[in-house]
Amino acid sequence: MNASLPARLLTLLSLLQSRREWSGAELARRLEVTDRTVRRDVGRLRALGYPVRGTTGTAGGYRMVAGRDLPPLLLDDEEAVAVATALLTAAGGTVTGIEDTSVRALAKLEQVLPARLRHRAAAVSRATVPLVRPAPNQVCPEVLSVLAVACRDHEVVTCSYRDRDGVVTERRVEPHHLVTGHQLWYLIAHDLRRGGWRTFRVDRISEVAPTGRRFQRGEVPGGDPAEYLRGVLLSTPFPHRAELWVAASATRVSRVLTDPLPGRVRDIEDGGCVVALGSDTVDGLLREVLAVVALGEPVTMTASDVLRERLRALSARLSEVADGGPASDGAG
Repeated sequence: MNASLPARLLTLLSLLQSRREWSGAELARRLEVTDRTVRRDVGRLRALGYPVRGTTGTAGGYRMVAGRDLPPLLLDDEEAVAVATALLTAAGGTVTGIEDTSVRALAKLEQVLPARLRHRAAAVSRATVPLVRPAPNQVCPEVLSVLAVACRDHEVVTCSYRDRDGVVTERRVEPHHLVTGHQLWYLIAHDLRRGGWRTFRVDRISEVAPTGRRFQRGEVPGGDPAEYLRGVLLSTPFPHRAELWVAASATRVSRVLTDPLPGRVRDIEDGGCVVALGSDTVDGLLREVLAVVALGEPVTMTASDVLRERLRALSARLSEVADGGPASDGAG
């Protein structure tokens, strides 16, 4: 990196703000300088008022001290736009009360950014109109924050967890990854009391607390957190299931499903596909089935009597509406 001293210091500051701790060797590689130059640059940041702490030994490194007043947050162009966009989309309605909070945070961000970046962030704000509907399973922002920090710092936490049957158990886990998708947040962690990898719905976690105990971070089975989660969800024994044979391609059917996990939809030889659906509720399963039926292609289904009865009742109501009858039972 043939950068001037000011540019190199800004890059170093950005790196220190992006992660809990860096080794001297890592910083030297990223900045393309020597370890000695890194030590000198860290000394310059300290002289400017940035509280950078250094540790010695084989695991030594540098970290920005938490809990103290810091000079203004440093964001490059891409980071500023990314933060503005994230605040505007407000986590897709999955975090309780995040919409109003994100608007206040965006206003503060625009005030402290340099003029050049302020204009870019403001342009994103003016041009974007988020259509956010609160998710049915919102997570507590405090719980999400504690888990995110624990994942970053490799710190064991304790928490209460409510399973799908409403049974609450106390857990002690090593948090590794937070994965979000389709209006749900999941924590992938190693459960110390049960001795294995577990996936937890974050909206079912409460009373989470850090313990101060660090752990050595490992790899989730298979190495990819998202793929690991997909595998867990595909093998989950949902109480309500249905299997559909559809005269349409797997690609086309996947587009209309709420949660098109790989493996749930697969092509078959005659040009159609087989769809395996599962849900915790009959209503959730019904929505998925109707989305497939709405494609207008021939469908054959194997499902429980409960789901079939719901479909017959819905069909009768739709026929009544189509014939000009009342759309409801007349209740106010």
